Amino acid sequence: MKKGGKSGESTRTGLEFEKRTSLKALFLRLPDYDVRDMEDRAGSCLHYRDRIVARLLPKYQFYQFLEEEGVNWRDIVSKRLVPDDALLVVVRDTLFIIEVKYQQVGGSVDEKLQTCDFKRKQYVKLTREIGLRVEYVYVLSDWFKDPRYKDTLDYILSVNCHYMFNSIPLKWFGLPEPK
Repeated sequence: MKKGGKSGESTRTGLEFEKRTSLKALFLRLPDYDVRDMEDRAGSCLHYRDRIVARLLPKYQFYQFLEEEGVNWRDIVSKRLVPDDALLVVVRDTLFIIEVKYQQVGGSVDEKLQTCDFKRKQYVKLTREIGLRVEYVYVLSDWFKDPRYKDTLDYILSVNCHYMFNSIPLKWFGLPEPK
């Protein structure tokens, strides 16, 4: 079930996701990367060899970031969406919304995967006035390689969202690979 998606198995340098691992913890494991909290600002700065390359904005810190940018989310959307993780890659002016879905049995996550188009559009509305591009990506466990998910995975791609299995290559974000 690799058509359109990325398996992550051949990823040379990437972020290897686990069931409940934060993006911050994943970057801290990589050589040449450092994560530093920002004083009086939302999220953390991601440094590569002492150069800021991105900002980590997990969960509600994304909304603190919007407030810092003068965006009142309540005027734009009727209900707040809370991302597992958000990564703002500064050199690309791109906000990556990352949702991690790990399953070992069928359940409600099946339907949640079908909501990516709506959610991506909400994030686009929220960031429009600050000029960010939005990419919405699921990191999925191997459970979703089952042929029963073919239609769902095809749908994700058809609405300009993305999925990968277990990892995301740094290149996909436009971030440098450690030497």
